[in-house]
Amino acid sequence: MKKNRNYLDERQEQTLLQIEHNGCWLAFWGLAAALVVQRFFFDYDFRNLAGEYIVFVALALYIAVSCLRQGIWDRRLKPDTSSNLIVSLTAAFITGILGFVRTVKSFPDKIAGSLASGIVYAVITFTVCLAVLQFSAGLFRKKQAKLEEEPQENTEEGDPLI
Repeated sequence: MKKNRNYLDERQEQTLLQIEHNGCWLAFWGLAAALVVQRFFFDYDFRNLAGEYIVFVALALYIAVSCLRQGIWDRRLKPDTSSNLIVSLTAAFITGILGFVRTVKSFPDKIAGSLASGIVYAVITFTVCLAVLQFSAGLFRKKQAKLEEEPQENTEEGDPLI
């Protein structure tokens, strides 16, 4: 099979990778924002948002699985319980607020029920998010241990292969 020729030098290749990286995250957070705005503020149902959900979830799963397979967690966060608690609490807070706003919009005279709804959203989000992060952190630690055990192959000059 014929290999495609690469016409980029190393600097251009790094620049292209950075552009693709930024584009990927722009698409991810743009889809997330679009889903939140449409779902919580314009009363769209799942059938109207199915395409966006599919793309968003596929992108999120691809990034998560690919990073875990390569033994990569995050640039700034450690795969520990305290970081996972902070991320889960943040997600729960945002989801609780959005759930409260959505319920209040549908039932403006039921503030207590809307508050309870927001709390239920937050508790479910916190529980699921923390469980998924803890499970993923365990997989990450296993992959890291496996990568550290593998012997490094050397070239004739003694440089490790990448």
